[in-house]
Amino acid sequence: MTTYYSKDHEWIAVDGATATIGITDYAQSQLGDVVFVELPDAGKALAQGDEAAVVESVKAASEVFAPITGEVTEANGALADAPAKVNEDPEGAAWFIKMTIANTSELEGLMDEAAYKAFVETL
Repeated sequence: MTTYYSKDHEWIAVDGATATIGITDYAQSQLGDVVFVELPDAGKALAQGDEAAVVESVKAASEVFAPITGEVTEANGALADAPAKVNEDPEGAAWFIKMTIANTSELEGLMDEAAYKAFVETL
């Protein structure tokens, strides 16, 4: 499995033709305590850059954008009952959606872990 990162602080773990997407540890730390997560339904088509989810914290509401184009195959329903999981394990159990990968060339515009860490250090 290969993991990529976007400049909007989403991570995307690619396993074959499926991508699992969530927000990075940096993103959750900037948000503060997450109190609500709104996720799309399975079957929703998303283009790269579309709003894929909304995260609300005690500080603010923030959009999560689709780092690639594809169709949502699953949303992490556990986050509806326990949105604080985003603060506990943002790059693991608190994934947001799984989706198909419509265009693998879109992955080339994303960063690997080292490039993302270097990007975050500039913020």
